[in-house]
Amino acid sequence: MRNYRDEALVLGGHRLGEADRIVVLLTREHGLVRAVAKGIRRTKSRIGSRLEPFMFVDLQAHVGRSLDVITQVELKEPFARGIMADYDAYAAASVMAEIAQKLTEDEPRTRGHFLLLLSAIRSLCNREHPPRQSLDAYLLRAMSLAGWAPSLVDCAQCGMPGPHRGFSASLGGTVCTDCRPQGTSLTSTAAVQHLAALLAGDWQAAERTPDHAAADASRLVTSYVHWHLERRVRSLTVLERT
Repeated sequence: MRNYRDEALVLGGHRLGEADRIVVLLTREHGLVRAVAKGIRRTKSRIGSRLEPFMFVDLQAHVGRSLDVITQVELKEPFARGIMADYDAYAAASVMAEIAQKLTEDEPRTRGHFLLLLSAIRSLCNREHPPRQSLDAYLLRAMSLAGWAPSLVDCAQCGMPGPHRGFSASLGGTVCTDCRPQGTSLTSTAAVQHLAALLAGDWQAAERTPDHAAADASRLVTSYVHWHLERRVRSLTVLERT
Protein backbone atom coordinates (compact mmCIF):
# COMPACT_ATOMS: atom_id res chain seq x y z
CA MET A 1 0.00 0.00 0.00
CA ARG A 2 1.51 3.34 -1.08
CA ASN A 3 1.94 5.99 1.60
CA TYR A 4 2.79 9.62 1.07
CA ARG A 5 3.43 12.80 3.00
CA ASP A 6 2.65 16.32 1.82
CA GLU A 7 1.72 19.84 2.84
CA ALA A 8 -1.91 20.76 2.28
CA LEU A 9 -4.56 23.41 2.70
CA VAL A 10 -7.95 22.16 3.87
CA LEU A 11 -10.66 23.33 1.46
CA GLY A 12 -13.69 21.67 3.04
CA GLY A 13 -15.39 18.31 3.43
CA HIS A 14 -18.52 16.47 4.50
CA ARG A 15 -19.64 13.79 6.90
CA LEU A 16 -19.17 10.09 6.28
CA GLY A 17 -21.04 7.71 8.53
CA GLU A 18 -21.30 8.39 12.24
CA ALA A 19 -17.75 9.41 13.08
CA ASP A 20 -15.75 9.83 9.88
CA ARG A 21 -15.37 12.73 7.49
CA ILE A 22 -14.27 13.12 3.89
CA VAL A 23 -11.81 16.01 3.75
CA VAL A 24 -10.95 17.93 0.57
CA LEU A 25 -7.38 19.19 0.47
CA LEU A 26 -5.18 21.02 -2.01
CA THR A 27 -1.68 19.61 -1.64
CA ARG A 28 1.68 20.92 -2.75
CA GLU A 29 2.74 17.82 -4.73
CA HIS A 30 -0.26 15.46 -5.01
CA GLY A 31 -2.91 17.75 -6.47
CA LEU A 32 -6.47 17.90 -5.19
CA VAL A 33 -7.03 15.10 -2.69
CA ARG A 34 -10.22 13.70 -1.18
CA ALA A 35 -9.37 11.61 1.85
CA VAL A 36 -11.15 9.93 4.73
CA ALA A 37 -10.31 11.08 8.25
CA LYS A 38 -11.49 8.23 10.45
CA GLY A 39 -13.02 8.99 13.83
CA ILE A 40 -12.55 12.73 13.31
CA ARG A 41 -16.03 13.60 14.59
CA ARG A 42 -15.59 11.85 17.92
CA THR A 43 -15.08 14.20 20.86
CA LYS A 44 -11.79 12.51 21.73
CA SER A 45 -10.33 12.95 18.24
CA ARG A 46 -6.93 14.60 18.40
CA ILE A 47 -6.87 15.73 14.77
CA GLY A 48 -10.41 17.02 14.28
CA SER A 49 -9.57 20.68 14.84
CA ARG A 50 -6.53 20.42 12.55
CA LEU A 51 -8.70 19.51 9.56
CA GLU A 52 -11.09 22.44 9.69
CA PRO A 53 -11.37 24.54 6.50
CA PHE A 54 -8.43 26.90 5.85
CA MET A 55 -5.98 25.04 8.08
CA PHE A 56 -2.47 24.58 6.69
CA VAL A 57 -1.20 21.13 7.62
CA ASP A 58 1.48 18.53 7.09
CA LEU A 59 -0.27 15.21 6.56
CA GLN A 60 0.47 11.57 5.99
CA ALA A 61 -1.94 9.35 4.09
CA HIS A 62 -2.12 6.14 2.16
CA VAL A 63 -3.78 5.58 -1.18
CA GLY A 64 -7.05 3.66 -1.01
CA ARG A 65 -9.20 2.16 -3.73
CA SER A 66 -11.49 5.18 -4.11
CA LEU A 67 -10.44 7.59 -1.37
CA ASP A 68 -7.12 8.14 0.36
CA VAL A 69 -7.01 7.61 4.14
CA ILE A 70 -5.39 10.17 6.43
CA THR A 71 -3.12 8.57 9.02
CA GLN A 72 -1.41 11.56 10.64
CA VAL A 73 -1.82 15.35 10.67
CA GLU A 74 0.48 18.04 12.03
CA LEU A 75 -0.66 21.65 12.14
CA LYS A 76 1.63 24.16 10.41
CA GLU A 77 -0.40 27.39 10.49
CA PRO A 78 -3.91 27.77 11.99
CA PHE A 79 -5.33 30.19 9.43
CA ALA A 80 -8.90 29.20 10.31
CA ARG A 81 -8.67 30.85 13.72
CA GLY A 82 -8.02 34.29 12.27
CA ILE A 83 -10.34 33.93 9.29
CA MET A 84 -13.37 32.58 11.16
CA ALA A 85 -13.36 35.60 13.46
CA ASP A 86 -14.15 38.01 10.60
CA TYR A 87 -17.16 37.49 8.32
CA ASP A 88 -15.69 39.33 5.32
CA ALA A 89 -12.46 37.35 5.55
CA TYR A 90 -14.42 34.10 5.92
CA ALA A 91 -16.60 34.89 2.89
CA ALA A 92 -13.55 35.70 0.77
CA ALA A 93 -11.71 32.56 1.90
CA SER A 94 -14.77 30.42 1.10
CA VAL A 95 -14.77 31.71 -2.49
CA MET A 96 -11.03 31.09 -2.79
CA ALA A 97 -11.45 27.51 -1.59
CA GLU A 98 -14.28 26.79 -4.03
CA ILE A 99 -12.42 28.33 -6.97
CA ALA A 100 -9.23 26.45 -6.12
CA GLN A 101 -11.16 23.20 -6.07
CA LYS A 102 -12.82 23.86 -9.43
CA LEU A 103 -9.57 24.88 -11.12
CA THR A 104 -7.56 21.90 -9.88
CA GLU A 105 -10.10 19.05 -10.14
CA ASP A 106 -8.55 17.61 -13.28
CA GLU A 107 -5.04 19.00 -12.97
CA PRO A 108 -2.23 16.57 -12.07
CA ARG A 109 0.20 19.39 -11.21
CA THR A 110 -1.15 22.03 -8.85
CA ARG A 111 1.91 23.45 -7.07
CA GLY A 112 1.32 26.91 -8.59
CA HIS A 113 -2.30 26.95 -7.44
CA PHE A 114 -1.29 25.66 -4.01
CA LEU A 115 1.30 28.40 -3.49
CA LEU A 116 -1.08 31.08 -4.76
CA LEU A 117 -3.87 29.96 -2.43
CA LEU A 118 -1.50 29.63 0.52
CA SER A 119 -0.31 33.21 0.02
CA ALA A 120 -3.87 34.53 -0.36
CA ILE A 121 -5.20 32.72 2.72
CA ARG A 122 -2.24 33.86 4.81
CA SER A 123 -2.83 37.45 3.66
CA LEU A 124 -6.50 37.24 4.65
CA CYS A 125 -5.65 35.81 8.04
CA ASN A 126 -3.12 38.59 8.71
CA ARG A 127 -5.49 41.35 7.49
CA GLU A 128 -2.87 42.64 5.07
CA HIS A 129 -5.45 44.09 2.65
CA PRO A 130 -9.23 44.58 2.50
CA PRO A 131 -10.80 41.11 2.09
CA ARG A 132 -12.62 41.85 -1.15
CA GLN A 133 -9.47 43.23 -2.75
CA SER A 134 -7.54 40.15 -1.61
CA LEU A 135 -10.24 37.99 -3.16
CA ASP A 136 -10.29 39.87 -6.47
CA ALA A 137 -6.50 39.70 -6.69
CA TYR A 138 -6.59 35.96 -6.03
CA LEU A 139 -9.30 35.38 -8.62
CA LEU A 140 -7.45 37.32 -11.32
CA ARG A 141 -4.21 35.47 -10.63
CA ALA A 142 -5.86 32.05 -10.35
CA MET A 143 -7.65 32.52 -13.66
CA SER A 144 -4.39 33.67 -15.24
CA LEU A 145 -2.60 30.61 -13.87
CA ALA A 146 -5.32 28.44 -15.39
CA GLY A 147 -4.73 30.01 -18.82
CA TRP A 148 -7.39 32.74 -18.79
CA ALA A 149 -5.33 35.86 -18.17
CA PRO A 150 -7.49 38.94 -18.85
CA SER A 151 -6.31 41.74 -21.11
CA LEU A 152 -6.52 44.93 -19.04
CA VAL A 153 -4.76 47.48 -21.24
CA ASP A 154 -4.85 46.64 -24.94
CA CYS A 155 -7.94 45.41 -26.77
CA ALA A 156 -8.38 41.69 -26.13
CA GLN A 157 -9.69 41.19 -29.69
CA CYS A 158 -7.51 43.26 -32.02
CA GLY A 159 -4.67 44.40 -29.76
CA MET A 160 -5.31 48.12 -30.18
CA PRO A 161 -3.38 49.97 -27.45
CA GLY A 162 -5.55 51.08 -24.54
CA PRO A 163 -6.80 51.87 -22.08
CA HIS A 164 -10.34 50.99 -23.14
CA ARG A 165 -13.57 51.32 -21.19
CA GLY A 166 -15.39 48.36 -22.69
CA PHE A 167 -15.01 45.05 -20.88
CA SER A 168 -16.15 41.74 -22.34
CA ALA A 169 -15.72 38.55 -20.33
CA SER A 170 -16.38 36.44 -23.42
CA LEU A 171 -13.65 38.19 -25.45
CA GLY A 172 -11.09 38.11 -22.65
CA GLY A 173 -10.99 41.58 -21.10
CA THR A 174 -11.03 45.19 -22.25
CA VAL A 175 -12.12 45.87 -25.84
CA CYS A 176 -11.95 48.88 -28.11
CA THR A 177 -14.97 50.62 -29.62
CA ASP A 178 -14.73 48.69 -32.90
CA CYS A 179 -14.53 45.27 -31.24
CA ARG A 180 -17.01 45.89 -28.44
CA PRO A 181 -20.03 43.55 -28.76
CA GLN A 182 -23.42 45.19 -28.87
CA GLY A 183 -24.81 45.65 -25.41
CA THR A 184 -21.42 45.57 -23.68
CA SER A 185 -21.53 47.89 -20.70
CA LEU A 186 -18.88 50.53 -20.23
CA THR A 187 -16.85 50.75 -17.08
CA SER A 188 -14.62 53.46 -15.69
CA THR A 189 -10.94 53.71 -16.47
CA ALA A 190 -10.35 53.67 -12.71
CA ALA A 191 -12.02 50.26 -12.40
CA VAL A 192 -9.87 48.75 -15.14
CA GLN A 193 -6.73 50.29 -13.65
CA HIS A 194 -7.74 48.81 -10.30
CA LEU A 195 -7.91 45.33 -11.83
CA ALA A 196 -4.49 45.81 -13.42
CA ALA A 197 -3.04 46.90 -10.06
CA LEU A 198 -4.48 43.83 -8.31
CA LEU A 199 -3.17 41.49 -10.97
CA ALA A 200 0.29 43.05 -10.77
CA GLY A 201 0.33 43.16 -6.96
CA ASP A 202 0.55 46.96 -6.86
CA TRP A 203 -1.30 47.28 -3.56
CA GLN A 204 -0.51 50.95 -3.05
CA ALA A 205 -2.32 51.82 -6.28
CA ALA A 206 -5.15 49.36 -5.58
CA GLU A 207 -5.90 50.78 -2.14
CA ARG A 208 -6.07 54.32 -3.54
CA THR A 209 -8.94 53.34 -5.84
CA PRO A 210 -12.27 55.03 -4.97
CA ASP A 211 -14.84 52.68 -3.46
CA HIS A 212 -17.27 52.93 -6.38
CA ALA A 213 -14.55 52.01 -8.89
CA ALA A 214 -13.38 49.08 -6.74
CA ALA A 215 -16.99 47.83 -6.55
CA ASP A 216 -17.30 48.06 -10.35
CA ALA A 217 -14.04 46.14 -10.69
CA SER A 218 -15.35 43.38 -8.40
CA ARG A 219 -18.42 42.94 -10.61
CA LEU A 220 -16.17 42.60 -13.64
CA VAL A 221 -14.12 39.92 -11.90
CA THR A 222 -17.27 38.00 -10.97
CA SER A 223 -18.59 38.03 -14.53
CA TYR A 224 -15.17 37.00 -15.86
CA VAL A 225 -14.90 34.03 -13.49
CA HIS A 226 -18.44 32.81 -14.15
CA TRP A 227 -17.99 33.05 -17.92
CA HIS A 228 -14.75 31.10 -18.12
CA LEU A 229 -15.73 28.43 -15.62
CA GLU A 230 -19.02 28.05 -17.53
CA ARG A 231 -20.95 27.66 -14.29
CA ARG A 232 -21.95 29.66 -11.27
CA VAL A 233 -19.66 29.65 -8.27
CA ARG A 234 -22.05 29.25 -5.36
CA SER A 235 -19.99 31.03 -2.72
CA LEU A 236 -19.22 33.92 -5.08
CA THR A 237 -22.89 34.30 -6.01
CA VAL A 238 -23.81 34.45 -2.30
CA LEU A 239 -21.09 37.01 -1.66
CA GLU A 240 -22.39 39.25 -4.47
CA ARG A 241 -25.92 39.13 -3.02
CA THR A 242 -24.73 40.23 0.39
